[in-house]
Amino acid sequence: MLSKWLKRTLYFIGSVFVLLNIMAAFHAYKFTHFYAGIPPAKKPEQMSLSEKASAIFVGVKYSKSIVVDSFQVRHETIHLRTDDSLTLESWYAKVDSNAKGTVLLFHGHGSSKSGMIKEATAFHEMGWNVFLTDFRAHGNSEGEICTIGFNESKDVKAAYDYIKASGEKNMVLWGISLGGATILTAMEQYNIKPNKLILEMPFGTLSEAVKGRIRMMHFPEQPMSTLLTFWGGIEQGNWGFGLRPQDFATKVNCPVLLQWGINDPRVTEQETNTIYQKLASHNKFLMKYVHSGHQSLCKNENAKWMSTVGEFLNK
Repeated sequence: MLSKWLKRTLYFIGSVFVLLNIMAAFHAYKFTHFYAGIPPAKKPEQMSLSEKASAIFVGVKYSKSIVVDSFQVRHETIHLRTDDSLTLESWYAKVDSNAKGTVLLFHGHGSSKSGMIKEATAFHEMGWNVFLTDFRAHGNSEGEICTIGFNESKDVKAAYDYIKASGEKNMVLWGISLGGATILTAMEQYNIKPNKLILEMPFGTLSEAVKGRIRMMHFPEQPMSTLLTFWGGIEQGNWGFGLRPQDFATKVNCPVLLQWGINDPRVTEQETNTIYQKLASHNKFLMKYVHSGHQSLCKNENAKWMSTVGEFLNK
């Protein structure tokens, strides 16, 4: 009798394990792929019962972000070629011969250079040239696959190499969320050496980034975060648990401004503090925004952002 009960229990546990892995594989695939020409995914409250069931078990397709050029500063469109032969689109807005340098801007997951116009305009008004780039699979850049930083580091390198080749001697890299984490990854992989960094709410590890997304979906963090990290890496041909921007921070020696919103549901305070502690730079600053979450700090707390960033850049 015990043997029969034990077999049924093991069969049930095994079935649940297989089902969770299948769900994780589907979700990991959907989360890392963007498709042009499809409508944006519905919000949960807009879904029918069958659509909700499908979203839970196999995920939803995400539309590729659309670029809306409302950038009021005069700029030109630049096309870059990455080391793995993808074409990226960037906007390049120069000040004049008296520019303080160039700020290179990198957006978050699912966004585009349109989402950085507020920050780019602010940097330009401070006297800096600005260079905004769509990551692969985002905006007007080529590709459908986002590797959450692994290959996007090649995009950071392509933008950095382009501005460096122009003769620029003073380069600042600014990134939000995925953009910030990818900057740290690129510095680890390609020995990029900017003059300064401004990182806003970068995730500490890919595993933590997955946990943050699961929290937003109101699902239990485990075991799905581990399974999603595993399958996401397998599907992209890399080891997901090896993407650890917080550890890459140990290679950063230039001045760094790290910023985070206290109400951020995706990136935790512990992640932020860990990155800050691991930054090798002796000239580093941590600023926390009381009234902000995982969003544009420049838009949400503009006066504080302008003051903090302006002071950092002028040091």
